[in-house]
Amino acid sequence: MGPAGSSALARLGLPAQPRPGWLGLAALGLAAVALGAVAWLRARPWRRRRLQQVGTVAQLWIYPVKSCKGVSVSAAECTSMGLRSGHLRDRFWLVINEEGNMVTGRQEPRLVLISLTCDGDSLTLSAAYTKDLLLPIRTPTTNAVRQCRVHGLEIEGRDCGDAAAEWITSFLKTQPYRLVHFEPHMQPRKPHQIKDAFRPAEKIAYPDTSPFLIISEASLADLNCRLENKVKATNFRPNIVITGCGVYEEDSWNEILIGDVELKRVMACSRCIFTTVDPDTGVMNRKEPLDTLKSYRLCDPSEKKVYGKAPLFGQYFVLENPGIIKVGDPVYLLGQ
Repeated sequence: MGPAGSSALARLGLPAQPRPGWLGLAALGLAAVALGAVAWLRARPWRRRRLQQVGTVAQLWIYPVKSCKGVSVSAAECTSMGLRSGHLRDRFWLVINEEGNMVTGRQEPRLVLISLTCDGDSLTLSAAYTKDLLLPIRTPTTNAVRQCRVHGLEIEGRDCGDAAAEWITSFLKTQPYRLVHFEPHMQPRKPHQIKDAFRPAEKIAYPDTSPFLIISEASLADLNCRLENKVKATNFRPNIVITGCGVYEEDSWNEILIGDVELKRVMACSRCIFTTVDPDTGVMNRKEPLDTLKSYRLCDPSEKKVYGKAPLFGQYFVLENPGIIKVGDPVYLLGQ
């Protein structure tokens, strides 16, 4: 045994000299377990911080195609670039026009009626009164890689093929569109280039700004009390919906813990006209819930340079520690 190993065993109160047979192996095994436990605790500083339960995970949503229908899941892996469930990753597919510009529900409200699901090695594009389209889960590498733009930032996407393009174009019936897929080797976008509040190291594929958007059921209920026609969580396209907390409590959660997943709040989400699209009909009314939100959820005047005149609803988070989260998991506020 080398000096480092002898020293480690000595700190654990074990003999430095190896013993014959299984006793020596047992001592080495015990040392490895103990040292591993110490490293594990050191890697998770929140273990030594005060935890206060502030809610419970009520819903988890992945939106495989930007602006298209979300997929409700019972569990998901939290990665630095958003939620993942199997082959489905949050906003890793994108509809573009012939110039490569993103197409969202702001321009094409009926995008919310299109769903992308995964079964085995196939993807399925679906919409009402339209025949499903099957695509391979792995886009052929012979397909072209296209230069795209999402909120003014360049990003690549591999073209999903003519069949997908024709299917989406036929459903929307406005102009020619194509579907592209972000692949792990491609260069991601940097939220810091959109909003200074994000750290330069953060990265995203096709989301607007952040890999995680959180809202609470209490805040949604408070908004619905002010509306004649109620809206759903899916009007706001959150990734994580929390129940059991107070109204707009999520605005003050600087760091939260769900399972082993630690998330850090960056800023509020400023809302746009996309919130006025009915997720069930694909019809945009251009007024509610946006007008009502503007009546009571505008930013502090000191933050107008950040948020402008847009109302705030929901909070953007980034990942501090990865892991799996599940519906029903308690949500803890991390204290100092």
